[in-house]
Amino acid sequence: MSNSAFSAAHRLYVKSLYKRYLKNSLDWTIMRDQWRAQALDIRADFERNRHIHDPRELATIFAKAEEDLAAKQHPDPVIQPLFPGGTKWERNAPPPTGPIIDHEALEHH
Repeated sequence: MSNSAFSAAHRLYVKSLYKRYLKNSLDWTIMRDQWRAQALDIRADFERNRHIHDPRELATIFAKAEEDLAAKQHPDPVIQPLFPGGTKWERNAPPPTGPIIDHEALEHH
């Protein structure tokens, strides 16, 4: 396969799909030692399809993978506290960055 825009986009899509599979499996299995076995199974599934270059076959595999991932989606995924949607997201809003106004000096004029 040549280094075209399609192959770059393809690589980014496969990486994203792989990461979403790993993240979803980690949402279901909190203990890392048990999750590691699942991660190895996911990697084996991706490696099995590594040498497929037929666009129609790839489209079929991607559609099936997206359906499978949607069916296995965790109803309450783990969100890191400081990330958007987390428990500490924007809890301590930064102070305003506008000019400082000295109200006492304004009253004396």
